[in-house]
Amino acid sequence: MSGGRRGRRPGGGDSREVIAAAARRQFAAQGYPRTSIRSVAAEAGVDPRLVQHFFGSKQELFVSVVELPFDPAEAFEGILGPGVEGLGERLAAFVIGTLTGPEVSVLTGMIRAATSEEQAAAMVRELVSTRLLGPLAARVSADRPELRASLLAAQVVGLQMARNVVGLPALVEADHDELVAALGPLFQHLLTGDLGTPAQAGDRPRAGYGEPASTDLGAKAPGRRGASTALATPAAPNPRTPTAGHP
Repeated sequence: MSGGRRGRRPGGGDSREVIAAAARRQFAAQGYPRTSIRSVAAEAGVDPRLVQHFFGSKQELFVSVVELPFDPAEAFEGILGPGVEGLGERLAAFVIGTLTGPEVSVLTGMIRAATSEEQAAAMVRELVSTRLLGPLAARVSADRPELRASLLAAQVVGLQMARNVVGLPALVEADHDELVAALGPLFQHLLTGDLGTPAQAGDRPRAGYGEPASTDLGAKAPGRRGASTALATPAAPNPRTPTAGHP
């Protein structure tokens, strides 16, 4: 009995799911720019035209297969429900749990794609501004909630990039509790703390902040009125003054 050569997968009912799984893996592993219709089709064992038949363009494929690994509304209530006290720690625990869990590849794919693809960037912005951090900041503080949410997003996205894309060793090796303990107070401050007041035009910065330290060696020493800490410069010798050994 002769074995036939294995060909492409026919366009049956399971082909769409096989294509979606291949696309999801490639977007997470190698990012949006390096993933193509052809590479997804090759991994799924189908003709590229079948990928386009089910999903259309690469952008449409990305939007279709990359879904959030959690329900933002459910996460929101779990973080905020117990109240403001300990809010930063609960948010940090949720973030670290998500970034170290099995769904991290989906988030990695989203953030990788967001660096080069506007639709992916829009998905990340929607998650941050509309569905999770934005409403969370607005419920907690009326003082610049959009800025608070954006500062939090910078921490979350930066942590994801540094830990799971760049692979900074200290972040990769740190365990869940260690990261939560470090980030919890920071998140709490960004949500509920004083963000400071921008300096008004013409305001002089406080001494020692925003200005170089004085290098004047002639400053008066404390406790000795009129005394100077300047290094004395030897006077130039007077050619008419006799020196030792010379008349």
